[in-house]
Amino acid sequence: MHTIDWIFVFIPLALVLWSAVKAQKYVKGVADFLTAGRVAGRYVLSVASGEAGMGLISVVAVMEMYYNSGFAFSFWQTITAPIGLLMGLVGFCTYRFRETKAMTMGQFFEMRYSKSFRVTASVIQSLSGIVNYAIFPAVGARFILYFLDLPVRFNLMGWQCPTFGALMLFFLGLALLIALMGGQVTIMVTDCVQGMLSYPIYMIVVAYFIYRFSWSGELAPALMARAPGESFLNPFDVGGLRDFNLFYVFAGIVGMFLGRMSWGGTQGYNGAAKTPHESKMGALLGTWRSGFSGMMFLLLSIVAFTYLNHAHFADEARAVREELATKTLEDVAQGEALAAKRTALEAQYKAIPARQTFSESFASSEAYQAETSDPYLAATAAALVDTPAERQAAQTFRAIYAQMRVPMAIREILPVGVTGLFVAMMIFLMLSTDTTYMHSWGSIVVQDFVVPLRKRAFKPKDQINALRLSITGVAVFAFLFSYYFAQIDFILMFFSITGAIWAGAGVVITLGLYWKRGTTAGAFTALIVGAVIAVSGIVAQKLWASHLYPAIAQAGMVESVGAMLHNLSSPFHPYVVWEMDPLKFPITSIELAFIANMITVLLYVGISLLTCKTTFNMDRLLHRGIYRAKGEAAVAPPRLGFRAFFQRRILGIDHQYTRGDRILAWSVFLWSFGFGFVVCFIVPIVWNAVSPLDIRWWSAYFFLKNLVVAAIVGVISTVWFGICGTRDLFRLFRELDKKESDDLDDGRVIGHVSAEDLAEVAAAEQEAVVSAVDTLATEPDLDGDPSLENQTPPPKA
Repeated sequence: MHTIDWIFVFIPLALVLWSAVKAQKYVKGVADFLTAGRVAGRYVLSVASGEAGMGLISVVAVMEMYYNSGFAFSFWQTITAPIGLLMGLVGFCTYRFRETKAMTMGQFFEMRYSKSFRVTASVIQSLSGIVNYAIFPAVGARFILYFLDLPVRFNLMGWQCPTFGALMLFFLGLALLIALMGGQVTIMVTDCVQGMLSYPIYMIVVAYFIYRFSWSGELAPALMARAPGESFLNPFDVGGLRDFNLFYVFAGIVGMFLGRMSWGGTQGYNGAAKTPHESKMGALLGTWRSGFSGMMFLLLSIVAFTYLNHAHFADEARAVREELATKTLEDVAQGEALAAKRTALEAQYKAIPARQTFSESFASSEAYQAETSDPYLAATAAALVDTPAERQAAQTFRAIYAQMRVPMAIREILPVGVTGLFVAMMIFLMLSTDTTYMHSWGSIVVQDFVVPLRKRAFKPKDQINALRLSITGVAVFAFLFSYYFAQIDFILMFFSITGAIWAGAGVVITLGLYWKRGTTAGAFTALIVGAVIAVSGIVAQKLWASHLYPAIAQAGMVESVGAMLHNLSSPFHPYVVWEMDPLKFPITSIELAFIANMITVLLYVGISLLTCKTTFNMDRLLHRGIYRAKGEAAVAPPRLGFRAFFQRRILGIDHQYTRGDRILAWSVFLWSFGFGFVVCFIVPIVWNAVSPLDIRWWSAYFFLKNLVVAAIVGVISTVWFGICGTRDLFRLFRELDKKESDDLDDGRVIGHVSAEDLAEVAAAEQEAVVSAVDTLATEPDLDGDPSLENQTPPPKA
């Protein structure tokens, strides 16, 4: 990169580190380290959690997905808009979880189920989360390695040091430093600062892409040149897409309900809001927060696809592919045993000419594959077949080649200055996710495994030190796993299967918050069975090319097993197709995750109904009724009538909403449901049913919706969140400064009640008993009244 680019990288990064140093002084106790003292406002929550949730690995994953599916796939994702809208408006799960005052999901589990379940869940959640997170450093380091065109190895005092490992060590060390300084306080502050710095960078990158590429002359023609059934623009012509298709969307909808709040990667934000209402408002603001970011991630994929598949850039595309293939081969096929194969393949890469033919349309999928199939992937797959090590290298080559294809193309497109800003933004995304995930998974190990098993409570200082040690352990594991584990699937698919280890938690959390008949037995069954299914899938994927498929082939059962898989999936063709492949496990990660989700729901409900003897006290869990905090007014039931029902149940508007909150709720509803769902989804479907829309209509549709309208929203949200986020960040500092620390607020649970609330709950129950006794004592004597015969005295506190 140019010197100007390096300046644009280091100055923002220095500002982020400075904000972390300044913020660490506000950590006074365990609650501050875990949840930033529960004083965060809506804008800090929205900006910081958005930055933490969209990490560098997520960007690479989204680019990988859109490169393989285009705009058409995203059209069907619009069906999730009203679902996500309603969840956000009513605060589905998030509002009730904040009412529990739990700092971690494990603390909620002990309050709702039992201590043994909390400990068991912490083991499974830690396994799922840490393994899921453990490839983050690898993808981030590879992005920097490939994007900056760094050598695969460099000389360090005579030792050939792998650049990949050195980059991971540097960025993990930086993220670890931020996390250890002040836990969730420094993490949330730096995430918020990084988010606000990123907004103008998104705008600059998007503006350059729009200036650099012509929609009608380059982008649209490249996207139109697809095989039948695999359109990138026409959502009614996508039946042939395999990995990212309508089943992927359907499984995602199911996951929206079952997986709500189940992922613990950003759990520090779950309990960080000042009030449950602020938590809900922060989630609503997320609708407007991602104006330019979503547009930019989509554009990155489409621009890279055009650059690599349009006649205007044929020579540049060949150079990018050759460099990418050579670098990836050197990266994954190391050692003397593969030296000869590397040399031969590199010679083949150099001999591959630039693509000569660029058809505007294709009559069949076979014709499309014949013209567009990547010769570098084909050459590598054909060469690395002789040994298990070679087949493993071929799998890894395909995964990394697909991940780094877009970043390598973008590197050649961006000019000086913009390149530096882009790298700074990617580093922000990498650091924000690393800090948040290390903190979350490290906290779970201590809070949900160590704390419940200890006979005596930690001293606050000792507990914070234990948390720091655990966070460091997560970082060390992530480094080792990333360095030695060879990824073999799409990133989003890997997320799905590793997340499925924790699949049973979705129903345990959702129904645990809303269903009083859920039992510990049902929770245990769902959690363990879901984990077994997912781990089996991971093992099968990992061993497929090197051991399982060769064993099936040696036994002469390839055709019979293939026929069985085909028949099992045939009712769901063309969206679910299980076919034998020597390099890839027939069942995708998203399909395995969906199977795990369905089984765990049935088990939780069935076992709970069989074992439920008494219903759970939900008022005590949610601090409602007699357990309401002192000074907190009781909520009156909503008025009857359609208008009141619509505002309360659909928009989630209650007595806590100010005029500004009501405007925000209505704006989100009208934008997401009115424009996003009705105008942009329902209307085109009806129109297409009456008169089928051609590819050029869909091209104009996606240009207006995903570029023009998104750009207008992006400009407004950049200014809006920049001003309000800065103001809210300073308010956070003031709240933290005046907050008093409570040593009992450390995550312990006693008798289904947080240690912090134990005295208040006992007092509330005693007061309720006294009040009930007084009421009975003042009632007239009703001897012989049959209505009193079956009355029982109130329970003791």
